[in-house]
Amino acid sequence: MDTDAIFMDDNDRPHRARLVRSYLESETIPQMAWPARSPDLNPIEHVWDMLGRRTAGRSVPPGTLHELQQALLQEWALLPQ
Repeated sequence: MDTDAIFMDDNDRPHRARLVRSYLESETIPQMAWPARSPDLNPIEHVWDMLGRRTAGRSVPPGTLHELQQALLQEWALLPQ
């Protein structure tokens, strides 16, 4: 695989499966050592938290799945880059 990507998992059971490990090795995808149960170290968890807070804090919270999707997309677009 010609990429600069690094596979970052949370050491959860599906990520440790032999099939997953074999695939990562066969594609020479580097893996980052990661402590189990440490969402505070994962940057995307902070993004999910911010999106959740912003969406829940709207003056009119979403009432349907479609409204939730639209609210999340709008809040995502407003996140600082």
